[in-house]
This record gives sequence, C-alpha cells and structure tokens, in this order.
Amino acid sequence: MRRLWNLLSVGIVAGVLAGCGTLADNARTPGLDEYNDDSRRARVRGRLAGENGILIFGNDRSGAQQRATGGGGEQAAGIGVNAFLWRATLDTLSFMPLTSADPFGGVIVTDWYSPPGTPGERFKATAYILSRQLRSDGVRVVVFRQELRGSAWVDAPVAAGTGTEIEDQVLNRARELRAQSTAAAR
Repeated sequence: MRRLWNLLSVGIVAGVLAGCGTLADNARTPGLDEYNDDSRRARVRGRLAGENGILIFGNDRSGAQQRATGGGGEQAAGIGVNAFLWRATLDTLSFMPLTSADPFGGVIVTDWYSPPGTPGERFKATAYILSRQLRSDGVRVVVFRQELRGSAWVDAPVAAGTGTEIEDQVLNRARELRAQSTAAAR
C-alpha cells in the first residue's frame, strides 16, 4: 500500500511539472518576437516618446542627435516640449502662485490670484504647451475668473481676449529668449 502511495505521489508531481512546460517553450523566438519586428518596435518607441511632441520616458535621442549636429536647438534636454515656450510661459505667469508644472506633458497650472486693487475677484490660469517648435499655435492659455459674492466665490465670465493676450505675451517672451540664446551661442 505504501508503495502504491509513493508511485501515485511521483506521478502527480511529474504530471504537474510536465504541465508547466520547458524553459525552451517559454523563451521568445527571435522571428516571432513582437519586439524584434522593427516596425513594431518603432511604433512602440513612437508611443513612448510621444509622436505629438511630448516625451513620456527618457530623452528623445533623435532630438539630441539633431541638437548635436546643429539642427533643432529649441529643444532642451530633459523636457518634452519647446524649451523657449516653456520658460516664457513660466515667466509670463510668474505673478500668479504656481500649483503644478509638468515639463513632460507641457502643462502649467496656477493657483487662484487676487489682484491687489480688486480683492473681490480672483483668477486662475492653465497653460498648455502644444508644440516642440516655437510656433504661434504652440501655446494655449485658459483663464478662469471668480467673484466674491457674500462669503462664496462664484464663477464669472472672463473677457474674451484675455487668454489670447497672455498667449501673445508668452510668444513674445519666447522669441526674446530664443534671440538671447542665439546671440549667446555666437
């Protein structure tokens, strides 16, 4: 009886191990491996590097190579958006307290700011850097406004051109920064 129990135990263990397969079955086959396919690898790399100009992981090596050869000097290492637009946006919105700034996603969010002359209203801005190039459509600023009514802040309309005016200031500052950078490089 003991012998039968031992044989049965060995059979069960052998069956479980056989069901696991071998290491050769688990190894990737170079011809079938989806990451060895160059077109698949390029698509994955494009998604990770952000085909629309936003880096998610690491640095854009192709951009670094362009900078080293003299092309595309507007992109700073370490951020995924145009460096001049990024810095200009921070400079332009510097009078407002900063809530968050994501240089990889290109989003700057300010906290509420009340101008000294009008304590009954406050403003908040969100800026989106949309391009890796210094272009007129490379930045978008959305402004929010609230008024104090009683003891509560209530949303209020913002003048139609406010966001556009701030965008223009950002673009002017970005052009200044690029001109300074070009002059310093000579």
